[in-house]
Amino acid sequence: MSKVALVGLMALPAAFSFPWMGDVLGADKNSYDSPSQLAKRQGNTMAGCPFNPPEDHVPAAPITAEFPYLGAANGLPATNPVGNVEVPADGDDAHAFVPPGPNDIRGPCPGLNTAANHNFISHDGVTNLAELLDAQQNIWNAGYDLAMALAVIGIGLTGDPVTTKMSIGCDATSRTSAVGSLLGEELGIDAHNKFEADTSLSRSDFFLQEPNDFTFNGTLFEMMFTTTQGNFGLPQMVDFMSMRYKQSTAENPNFYFGPKVVLLYGAASFLFRLFPNFSGDVGAPNLMVVGSFFGAEQEGDTFKFNGGEAIPDEWHNRLTPLTLANVAADFATMYSMNPVLLGGNAGQVNDFDALGASGDGVTGVTNSLLSTNPNDFICLIYQIATEDVPSNLQGTLGSLVSAVTSFATSNLNALPVFTSAGCTLLTA
Repeated sequence: MSKVALVGLMALPAAFSFPWMGDVLGADKNSYDSPSQLAKRQGNTMAGCPFNPPEDHVPAAPITAEFPYLGAANGLPATNPVGNVEVPADGDDAHAFVPPGPNDIRGPCPGLNTAANHNFISHDGVTNLAELLDAQQNIWNAGYDLAMALAVIGIGLTGDPVTTKMSIGCDATSRTSAVGSLLGEELGIDAHNKFEADTSLSRSDFFLQEPNDFTFNGTLFEMMFTTTQGNFGLPQMVDFMSMRYKQSTAENPNFYFGPKVVLLYGAASFLFRLFPNFSGDVGAPNLMVVGSFFGAEQEGDTFKFNGGEAIPDEWHNRLTPLTLANVAADFATMYSMNPVLLGGNAGQVNDFDALGASGDGVTGVTNSLLSTNPNDFICLIYQIATEDVPSNLQGTLGSLVSAVTSFATSNLNALPVFTSAGCTLLTA
C-alpha cells in the first residue's frame, strides 16, 4: 500500500476505531469528504501547528537528589509513592511555571498543559512515554497502572508507538514520527474522538467550532462553575456532565457519544481525585485549585483564559497513588447516577439514535449502555488501547497493526490490574 493511501486511512477519526462505529448514525461520518478536509476542520495540520525546530527541543527537567518528588524517573514506577509532597518544591526553579511561547504546543488536556508549563514534560509540547509516566506520578501521585494506561492510549491513538512520542495538541508528525514511519499523520490529542470528544468539560464540541474543540471555552467553564457551585466534587460533576450531554444533543447535529467517553468520566474524576490541595487523601476541589489547573480567571460573571495552566501555589499532591481501579470505581458510581445512552444525533439536533445492537461485542456495552461493573471499565480501557484499528483494515495494514498492538500489549499486559479484572489479553 502506498504511504499516501495509508495516510488517508489513518487520518479518519475514532468513529472507525471499532469495526461497527462507521455504520452508526451520528458517528461524525458526515465530515468524511476527505482526510484533508477533516484535518482542516480540526485546525491541527502541521502547517498551522506551533513549530519548535527539533534541534531546539529541550526534554523535561528531571528530578534530582534535592528535588526527588515521588522518585519516578525514566518511565519506571515511583520509588517512593508517598505523597503530600509540595509540587513544585520551594526552590525548584527547573519546575517553576513558564507560560507557553509561540513555538509551544498546547491542547485540550489541562493536566498535560500544566505539566508542560512546569517542564515536567517537554515545554514545547512534544513529549514521550517516559516523560508522561514520570510527570503523572511525580506531580499528582497517579498510580503506575493509571499513568501507563493513559500514556499508552494517548501515544497509540494520537502519536507514534515506534518513537513513543506524541503531541499534547496539534499535528506535529514531523517531530513525533520515525523516519520512514508507516503511521501517516499523527494528529496529536487535538484529534477528534480520540482523547478529545464531544461533551468536554471546557472545550466546545468539534462540529460547533466555538472557536474549536481544543482551546479553553470560558462559557463552558462558567457553566461548570455555576452548576457545581464551585465545588467540583463527584455528584456535582455528574450533574454538569448530564447538562453537557443534554446541551450537545440539543445544539450539535453531529453529536457523538461512543464507548471512548469512559475517558471523559476519568478526566472529570481527576478534578476531585487529583487536583485538590491535599492533606492526606482529603482535599477540597474548589475554584482556586481547579481554576489554576484549567488556566481559568474569573472576570465578572464569566471566565477567561489567563494564558497558562499552572500548579497552584503551595500545592500538595495526594497521599496514596490513584490507581486505575480507583478510577473504575468512580466511573461506576458516576455513570450509575446518570446512565445515559451511547449513540449520536443523525445530522439534526435532538435526533438522537442509540447504538442498539451495533455496540454488541464491545467490552461493557449492552443495549446502548455502559456497564457499571468496574472490571468492565478496566477491560474497556484495555480494548481502547489495543484495538484502535478497524478489523476490516487489519489484513491490509499489516505492519501498522503489529506496531500499534505490540506497543500497547508490551506496556499493558504485565500490569496486574488487567489480569485481576479478567480482561482478555492480546498478544502482539
